[in-house]
Amino acid sequence: MGISRDRLILLPGSLAAHHRRANEIIEERQRMATSPERVSVHGGHSGQFCDHAEDMLEDIVQAYIARGYTWVGISEHMPPERDELSYPDELEAGLNAAGQQVRFADYMATCRRLRDRYASQIRILVAFEAEAYTGFEHWVPAVRKKFEPDYIVGSVHHIDDQLIDGSPEWYRAAAEAAGGVDGLYCAYFDRQYEVIRTLEPEVVGHFDLVRIFDPDYRERLVKPDIWRRIVRNLEAIRDLGSILDFNLAALKKGQPEPYIARPLLEQARKMDIAVVPGDDSHGVGNIDRFWNEGVRILREVGIDLEWKPPA
Repeated sequence: MGISRDRLILLPGSLAAHHRRANEIIEERQRMATSPERVSVHGGHSGQFCDHAEDMLEDIVQAYIARGYTWVGISEHMPPERDELSYPDELEAGLNAAGQQVRFADYMATCRRLRDRYASQIRILVAFEAEAYTGFEHWVPAVRKKFEPDYIVGSVHHIDDQLIDGSPEWYRAAAEAAGGVDGLYCAYFDRQYEVIRTLEPEVVGHFDLVRIFDPDYRERLVKPDIWRRIVRNLEAIRDLGSILDFNLAALKKGQPEPYIARPLLEQARKMDIAVVPGDDSHGVGNIDRFWNEGVRILREVGIDLEWKPPA
């Protein structure tokens, strides 16, 4: 039987579509072959153990596995020592400091059970995110000694015990107390330096979080008094051999780039500081959301994509 004229007309287009699809498959396989392994050095906040997060911790672990992550550091917020240092959502949920400390003990035990349960599918590191409010230099080491995490993420969310990243209103109040936005930046990086030197964290979280509500952050970061502090802090991180959290959650919050900003990222590369992605996930929906964009930026800057694990 002969081939119909209609089929002869369609055949070249069908072949072209077939070749395009074959090329797409080849390109995708090449991309996967050269893509760095998926990891998160700062993530895993869950609604089970954090009142401004969502989902159960096991669901979050399973989401990391489903998306092909090799290892992930689960780094829930540490509990406060005193009620007045609590996050507002914890107090609204009726959890005082003592209640949060009990819940944190449950978090550490649960995370270790999940680590063992899923050990054949993913490497889970059991960590926590430290805070820098008044008394941190005594409280954080005490919590670390009691629970013996694999590592800690050293973060700054407070200046003079005022949260800076919860809302523009909180940010403006903290800036006013610091004598202006420049003063807030200086106070932030000075506090961060204390955290680095005192706690020696294996990971430094969202290095330039202080820019969260500042549309002029690119110009402000390179002002001499601020830049000098940034370089000082990066030198301390380099000397410790710590890791910078390349925090992709900034994109979820509407920032134009992750923490850390590109000029700081380029400085970290010049200083041979390890930079590792962290999704800072607060629920299943955040996991892997901005991975490709983050890796693209790191490639452009020339960051080593052979990720250094924190433990």
